[in-house]
Amino acid sequence: MNIKFQHIITILIGGTLVFSSLNFASNKPDSKRNLIWNDEFNGKGLPDSSKWNYDVGGDGYGNNEAQFYTKNRLENARVENGNLVIEAKKENWEKNKYTSARLLTKGKFSFQYGTIEVRAKLPKGRGTWPAIWMMSENMKEWPEDGELDIMEHVGFNQGYIHSSVHTKKYNHIIGTQKTDTLIVKDASEKFHIYKADWTPEKIDVYIDDQKFFTYENKEKTYEAWPFDQPYFIILNLAVGGFWGGKEGIDDTIFPQKYYIDYVRVYKND
Repeated sequence: MNIKFQHIITILIGGTLVFSSLNFASNKPDSKRNLIWNDEFNGKGLPDSSKWNYDVGGDGYGNNEAQFYTKNRLENARVENGNLVIEAKKENWEKNKYTSARLLTKGKFSFQYGTIEVRAKLPKGRGTWPAIWMMSENMKEWPEDGELDIMEHVGFNQGYIHSSVHTKKYNHIIGTQKTDTLIVKDASEKFHIYKADWTPEKIDVYIDDQKFFTYENKEKTYEAWPFDQPYFIILNLAVGGFWGGKEGIDDTIFPQKYYIDYVRVYKND
């Protein structure tokens, strides 16, 4: 039985929703829904290789990021105390001054439509850029084949949680990106549930059941809605970059840890 008690305070400040939540939830998957994939991170050591791959390298990933993403390195990605811990460290690695990790389910799990829930506690500090996002399993061209950002947080703007979609018609490169923001003041002190509900008609994004972003399939074109194909999951902690490093990187904050309690995917009935 999934028991949840929640106290929510939502106010409007300068056009942006500010959300405060006292959230008590059982830590088990919802037995009333069809769970099709999950990782509860209950083991110890490296992330489960049957579920996760790594992106590896330090070439900036199109965002001028400063970190080198490592593979199978406990210092940067490990399972302990019931959580996946992605840790960004200040250390020289090849030509980069920081290390971190980017895990993805590409080639191991993807899904088309459903609900994804990720319970996470975010790192803190200027230069950190954690994310929960998804891309097409058959990605050939970005942004044509789509990207869904369920959660992004840049450390110089503490507590501002962003969700966005990127498509050929709507993306930040041409200034048409569809996005919204919710302020979660304790995002780096407490765990919150970041959720996307994806159907053929629309994508709704929530934090602790508070919906704050909706993208609807209004135009029925691939340029505006490439989201009728399987997508895989990505969890990463970037350092710096065009956005994450917009106000520089505070080297005194490292190491920084990004905690993920679970990732669950449910099929919609």
